[in-house]
This record gives sequence, structure tokens and C-alpha cells, in this order.
Amino acid sequence: MTQRIAVVMKGYPRLSETFIAQELLGLQERGIVFDIWSLRHPTDTKTHPTQDAITADLHYLPEYIRDEPRRVLGALVRSLGDRRFWRAARIWLRDLVRARDANRIRRFAQAVVMARELPDDTAFLYAHFLHTPASVTRYAAIMRGLEWGFSAHAKDIWTTDDWEKREKIEASAFGVTCTRYGAEHLATLAPPDDPDRVSLVYHGLDLSDLPAPSERRANPSPFTILSVGRLVEKKGYDLVLDALAKLPQTLDWRFVHIGGGELKDELRHTAQALDIDDRIDWRGAQARDAIFDAMRAADLFILPSRITASKDRDGLPNVLMEAASQKLPIISTAISAIPEFVTDGQSGILVPAEDAPALASAIETLANDPALREGYADTLYARLVDDFGAEAGINAVAARIRAAIA
Repeated sequence: MTQRIAVVMKGYPRLSETFIAQELLGLQERGIVFDIWSLRHPTDTKTHPTQDAITADLHYLPEYIRDEPRRVLGALVRSLGDRRFWRAARIWLRDLVRARDANRIRRFAQAVVMARELPDDTAFLYAHFLHTPASVTRYAAIMRGLEWGFSAHAKDIWTTDDWEKREKIEASAFGVTCTRYGAEHLATLAPPDDPDRVSLVYHGLDLSDLPAPSERRANPSPFTILSVGRLVEKKGYDLVLDALAKLPQTLDWRFVHIGGGELKDELRHTAQALDIDDRIDWRGAQARDAIFDAMRAADLFILPSRITASKDRDGLPNVLMEAASQKLPIISTAISAIPEFVTDGQSGILVPAEDAPALASAIETLANDPALREGYADTLYARLVDDFGAEAGINAVAARIRAAIA
């Protein structure tokens, strides 16, 4: 009988998580059978072609107990006679006492439903993200007597308490994470007798599926600056606007942004207050082809990521690799795992976080030096090709899943 795994996601599909879809498609192509279990319904109106190619069955758990009370209650009643349910309940109650959060009640309810509804041939559970999805996965795995693993990324690492990360790592069969920065931190929380419980696996990029880089204009007018990302605090778009307002009047520039997000209205009002709104093109969420068309037409890519007060931050944004694939010169910040890919002064410019004047200076420097832009872009493209291909990472994840099932 074919064994399958259950892949647990916070929300699926999401355009901002195409790097996960790339991995899942790779697992599918390697013969690993899986279902997807999503804790939330999607909010994006578009999907990525990679997501469209995934043929796995998709299940949505009750996002809130009030949405499907009969489904939750039915699963709970059927679980009461199972000793494994009570073992999971004791662990959940211990978690709830240490972190009094009503969302933990919802997580446990989702786990109960999932444990009752998993197909009989499910052999392993695999969670993407170490916070909420891993909690649901851990409880459900206990109820079903299965092992589980996780892939950790960025926000889920830095906004989860150390005690919780430590216990999840200890309870898991394996963990992978996509940056050395994150891997080194999680290694300090791994069991002393198994320091390799969590391993570094870069997502990488499937270059065979991307358009070839285009020729760049030496002296463009206007000088087009592009950014792709959600309009949320950790992306630093308020710093972008501040930097743009500081550029000299003699520089003919235009800023193009692609992506939606909660700060959309606030940032548009800021642009108006800075009197630069007529030079900004807010395009909202776009399909993949439109994003690469914008990259091919732009002259510079910018993403000044920051660490927020809640400790949220990027890991290694996949969009930086996508920009590099089009030989688009990059300005970003020297935080998290970004320096693992972009080397300041060699393959791009990394400015200090929260430093709008430095950001403005970097933009002006590259706008006035086409040879420097070309040199940085060529160097980073070579690093992308040599060290950040997708195949090695997908093979590593597939190997760990197969070993866990075996």
C-alpha cells in the first residue's frame, strides 16, 4: 500500500509562499504522495503556476470552532476513548498554562479534527512553519501515533518562545530551515545528543522555469526602482518612501511596487505627504509573469527588511533570488540571512537597517554608475547559479521524509 504524508500549512495557496509550492511540486515529482491540510482558507485571488501543478488533495480544517462546531464536536466525541488523545490533551494543557492564548484552543480543536480525518495510509506529518502549523501537527501526530517533522522559515522562528521551540524540536523526527542564521539558532535548542536534528536546507530557485535575464539600459530615464513584497512592517517600505524623498531633484526616478498588505493605505498617505506619490506605481498583487516582466523592465531592486519590535523578520526572501535571476542589481539590509546570499560591496549593497539616508545614498550611487550595477548583478547571478539551485534542497527534504517513513 502506498504511504502518504500530510503536509500542514497555515494557509494554502498563498502567493507569498511560492517557495513552499516549489518544494511540494518537487516532492510530487519524486513520487512522494501527500495531502495538504490548511488551517486557513486562502485570501489571495490569484495562484502561482507551480501551485496549479500540484495535484495533492487539499483539506481545510475549521478556521474557527464557531465555523464548524458539529465537525469539531464530532471529532472530539470520537476521540474521548483513545488514550493517545488524552496524552495530547495533557501536553496541550501544559502549553496553554505557560502561554495563555485563546488561539491555542483553536489549534487543539484543529488537531483533533485532523487526527480523526487523516486517511488510514498516512505515515508521517510534515509542517511548514514552526509556530501554529507545528503546534497542530504535534498534537495530531500524538493522537495518531505518528512521527512528524517541520520546515522552519523566518517569523515562525523568531516570534516563538524558546521553550516551545525546544520542545517541538525534541518531539520531532527532524527539522529543516532555509537559512544558516536560523539553523544556528535552532541548533542551540536541539537535544544535546542530536545536534543535527535541525539541518540547513536552502530553498533555492528552479532556474529552468524562469525567463532568461534581459539586457539592461545603461542610462535609463526614468530610473526605475522595483520592489516586490507584502506591505507589512518587516519589509521596511516606510524607509523606502523616506529614502526616495531624499533623492536629489536631478535624478529622474520612478518606484514600482508589487504586492498587497495591511499598510497599503498608510503608505500611500505617506507618499502623498512626502509629495512623491506621482512617481510611484502601486500595482497590488500580480501574477508571476507580471512580476518577472516588471523585473526585466526595472533598473534596480530594493528591499530594506527590518527586525520588528515583535522580533518578526525575513529569513532569506525568495524574491531576492528571483531578482538576481534577472540580473537586477539589489539593495537590501544586512539582517537575518540576507548576507548569506548578497555580499555587500561585491554582489550588491547592504545598508544598515532603519537607515533611510544610507538607503537614499545607495540608490543614488547605483543610479549614477551603470558599470557598478552590471558588475553587482553579474556576480550575484553567478552565486545564484552555483550555490542556490532548487534541486539539492528538494532532494534533501525528500531524503529526510523517506528516512522518517522508513
